[in-house]
Amino acid sequence: MSLRTESLPGEDMRDRLIIGLDISSVEEARGIVERIGDAGTFYKIGYQLAYAGGFELARELIADGKKVFLDLKLHDIANTVEQGVRSVARLGATLLTVHAYPQTMRAAVAGKAGSPLKILAVTVLTSYDDSDLIEAGYAPVSTADLVARRAGQARDIGVDGIVCAAPEAARVRAILGPDRLIVTPGIRPAGAEIGDQKRVVTPADAIRAGATHLVVARPIVKAEDPRAAAQAILAEMSAAHRA
Repeated sequence: MSLRTESLPGEDMRDRLIIGLDISSVEEARGIVERIGDAGTFYKIGYQLAYAGGFELARELIADGKKVFLDLKLHDIANTVEQGVRSVARLGATLLTVHAYPQTMRAAVAGKAGSPLKILAVTVLTSYDDSDLIEAGYAPVSTADLVARRAGQARDIGVDGIVCAAPEAARVRAILGPDRLIVTPGIRPAGAEIGDQKRVVTPADAIRAGATHLVVARPIVKAEDPRAAAQAILAEMSAAHRA
C-alpha cells in the first residue's frame, strides 16, 4: 500500500479522523485501506481484527506511514499490563486503550515510558447507559458521573487522554484541561443508523464539544464508496473546526 498525495478538502483533519477497521478479515481491511487512499491516515484495530491477523496489518500500516490506534482495552494485573504496553510501544502504534481503573492506568503509564506511544483510558463504553451501570452494580452512580470520576483519576495518574462518548466530551475537557486527548467513538453522520451505540453524535457536534479525535467505523468501512464517505466526514469536521 502506498500513500497518494493529491490535495483533499479538509486534509488538515485527516490525523483527527480515526477509521475503525471493525471487520474480521485482514484482506478485506487491506482492500478498504487501498480504496480510502490518502483520505485516511489513521486506523483503529480492535479485537475483531486484531485476533484475525490484525497485528501484522498494524505493522504494515505503520511501515507505510499510517498511524495505528490499537483498541485493546487492556485490563489485568499491573505487571501484565505494563509488559503488554511495552510490547505495543515496540510495535510503533500511536494510541493504545486501557480500562480506566487506577492500577491499570498506572501500569500502562509505566509501560510506555520512553516511547511516543500515547495511552487512552476508556471510561464507560459507549454502548452503556445508566441502566447498564445499574445492572453491573454501579448504582447509584450515573454514566456521566462515572465518566467524570475516571477522567479525573486518569488526569492525576498522567494518562495521555480519554475515550468517552461525545456527549461527555465537554465535561471531560473541563476536567482534563486543554492539552490532553479526547477520543470519541460512536460517531454517526446525520441520518446514519446508530447500530448498537446508545450515546452518539455527529462529527461536527463532537468537534464542537472538544474532541481531538473521532473514531468512525461502519459509516466508512460499510459504505459503497469508503473514500467518499471519509471525505464527507472530513469536510464536516473541517467546517465545525472553522466555525
